[in-house]
Amino acid sequence: MSRTSFPFHAEDISAVARSLRLQLAERDDKPGHVELLNMLARSIGHRNFQQLRAQASAHQRLSNPPPEAEPVDFRKIERLARCYDADARLQRWPGKHSERLIALWVLWSRLPAKQQFSEGEVNERLQAMHGFGDHALLRRELCDLGLMERTRDGSVYRRVERPMPAEAVAMLRYLKQRSGASALIA
Repeated sequence: MSRTSFPFHAEDISAVARSLRLQLAERDDKPGHVELLNMLARSIGHRNFQQLRAQASAHQRLSNPPPEAEPVDFRKIERLARCYDADARLQRWPGKHSERLIALWVLWSRLPAKQQFSEGEVNERLQAMHGFGDHALLRRELCDLGLMERTRDGSVYRRVERPMPAEAVAMLRYLKQRSGASALIA
């Protein structure tokens, strides 16, 4: 039976040693193989070895993008990718709030910077980016999140420039790679 190797990386080996010492001190007996794997995984911040393995597998399936400054949950990116069609259009509104935020950042990235839009122009652009028929929800969420701002009367909209979170950048890279869409700008 072949073994799949999984990367094990710790920022601080001293913290790993401390964590292992504390976990071993709580036990009366010697841990088995799987228990030891779980202890090692917990020492670097994972729930257990199974979660470490799932994270590494999802990372590998997403073509091993370059490391980000912030940690990226590649399983979340993989789940969210199911909400997009082959042309990288959002086909359904994600159920989880954390996934919705990434989807909104993707929409934000597709809006031109330093331009003003009427409400109709924003609606038209958002309709072209999704397929579930609720551009008003997307427009409202972009404004509520602070990614777009509008005048008090709602006549003028503009994109607010902010640095994208690492997970949103990873999502854009994955969608671009998967669809080959030139409209995606990271």
